[in-house]
Order: sequence, then structure tokens, then C-alpha cells
Amino acid sequence: MGVSRVVPPELGKLRWRCRRGMQELDILLARYVEERFPSASKCEQDAFRRLLETHDTVIYAYCLGQVKPPDDVAALIERITAYRSAGG
Repeated sequence: MGVSRVVPPELGKLRWRCRRGMQELDILLARYVEERFPSASKCEQDAFRRLLETHDTVIYAYCLGQVKPPDDVAALIERITAYRSAGG
């Protein structure tokens, strides 16, 4: 799977969709979009878009490890939370 280049207008839309109303979640998702999403594989980008369709409290529970994420987004959640552990 190749790397998909994301055009700036789409990044703007994704940044907006990362504004969830929970500051902690906003920070995690926005950091991922800025630092990882543009160079992620198409598969990972698609998983992120699907994740954004999930309710905020569920995403947050995945990120805290309170709920096991589905297999199709589990690796993505690990990448998102790695930012939390490393520097956030």
C-alpha cells in the first residue's frame, strides 16, 4: 500500500472534524492529523476517517484503554495514543 498525499483542503476538513468538544480528545486527534495523517498509508487514513464517525465517548474510551477498539482501528488507536504517552 502506497502513501497517499492529502491535499490541504481535506486536511482543513479533517482538522475541523477533530474538534469534538472534549479537549483531551481534540488534542489527541488534531495532533495525529498534523503529525501523522499526511504520511499515513491510504488504509490508515481510511481507518481514521471511519474513527471520526464514532461517538466521542467511545473514541475516548478506546484511547484510555477502557474499551478494546475493533480490529480495523486498533493499530490506529495505538498510534494516536503513542503521541499522548510520548509528548502530550
